[in-house]
Amino acid sequence: MTVFLCSKCGTAITPELVELAAAPDVSDRLQDRDKKTRRAASTVRQGHYAIDPEPWGPPYVLQDDQDNPQPAQSRGPLVCNQEGFVISAGTAGTILVNPEDAFDLQPLPNWENSTGCCGPTGNEGLNRACPCGAPVATLAADCFGPYELHLDPIRTFVSSH
Repeated sequence: MTVFLCSKCGTAITPELVELAAAPDVSDRLQDRDKKTRRAASTVRQGHYAIDPEPWGPPYVLQDDQDNPQPAQSRGPLVCNQEGFVISAGTAGTILVNPEDAFDLQPLPNWENSTGCCGPTGNEGLNRACPCGAPVATLAADCFGPYELHLDPIRTFVSSH
């Protein structure tokens, strides 16, 4: 069993979790979304976590092929800025957890990095903080992307039991 802790204050961010062998696939089927919130089901079931081996979030770099752009992250939608379509050059190895397993995390002040139409897209970087105020995670919870929480592996550490 593994508990993830805040690197700044040592507070437990999650309860005990069991590691999955691989990051689950993200469903993009409309029928898999909640009819009321339009949110996808969490990609990681409660009580578990997985390591996302791919980069997630900023910084972004311009994609080479602007005619056939790829999603900015392996688990997210296309992202475009003023220069064109971009791809993540962010942190690899984020820890994917069910957002309900980190219920004490709070949005950053003024909802920083939480832009989206139905919830934060997760494309702007860290948007959730430990109760001590330290930014530790990125919530992706908008109506067109995955529903998952990415714990930053630099801002959290593991307590294994």
